[in-house]
Amino acid sequence: MDLSTQYLGMKLRTPLVPSASPLSDSLDNIKRMEDAGASAVVLSSLFEEQIRREQEALVHHLEHGTESFAESLSYFPAPGEFRVGPEGYLEKIRKSKAAVGIPVIASLNGASIGGWVSYAKRMEEAGADALELNIYSIPTDPALSSGEIEQNYIDILKAVKFAVTIPVALKLSPFFSNLAGMARRFDAAGADALVLFNRFYQPDIDLETLEVRPNVLLSTAQALRLPLRWVAILHGRIKADLAATSGIHSAQDVLKVTMAGASVAQLCSALIQRGIGHLREVEKGMVEWLQEHEYESLDQMRGSMSQKNCADPSAFERSQYMQAVLSYKV
Repeated sequence: MDLSTQYLGMKLRTPLVPSASPLSDSLDNIKRMEDAGASAVVLSSLFEEQIRREQEALVHHLEHGTESFAESLSYFPAPGEFRVGPEGYLEKIRKSKAAVGIPVIASLNGASIGGWVSYAKRMEEAGADALELNIYSIPTDPALSSGEIEQNYIDILKAVKFAVTIPVALKLSPFFSNLAGMARRFDAAGADALVLFNRFYQPDIDLETLEVRPNVLLSTAQALRLPLRWVAILHGRIKADLAATSGIHSAQDVLKVTMAGASVAQLCSALIQRGIGHLREVEKGMVEWLQEHEYESLDQMRGSMSQKNCADPSAFERSQYMQAVLSYKV
């Protein structure tokens, strides 16, 4: 069975791609992912805060005490002349590329425009086949307009695209007033793929300690509905590839997002819960379903149930809302 797909200019054996998570921190896990059938891997993210913290620490140590003697000011070059950043992440890219034969996609996570985006170039130089840019931001300033927020996304994307020649995927949240319009703007700004969607991890309150604590909830299959809907709406309307993530746990989930128009399906929670070997079960289930329904390839079904090709395109919009609500029997 031909399960191949095209994503970020690369031909992948299957659409199964482990998403950025703590699982891909370990080189051993990355090897296991390849052995289990992953067609590419997204490394865990390098965060804007990590880069800034390391830059600030270096500047502090370089400048500490230099004002004591005038001549000491010339001991070191200006901080801007140093190329600094978490070297361990670059080394992880190098080691991963040497250890596996599948594409290695670096992940850069940030929220504001700044010099940190130039770190994307160092990821490319370390051997990354592509870059997933995760703009993770919760706007909390009531004076900030939607236009300013949207332009910030565009500016970060353009800065990263300017810095590298490798393909760039943009991982998004669904919280835009017009997601379809933003998808078109990201497409025009050079995004090679859109990854739908980022999941914001909501904090919780500990009633015993009266502290706000981070709270990680793994996705369930129900979370699939949101990326499924938007992949189906955007398929055929933009040039960028579409990757579905969040709520993908089974072979059926991968088949659904493929029918909606996704090039790849990114898995995370399912691998954390069931182990990396679960990739084999997902691939096996896909092959069995395709054979049973007499498909010759996965590409044969891609986009067949998108809004563009669906017999009832309004099913993806509000016109089906009342029908869905009324169909529920108490």
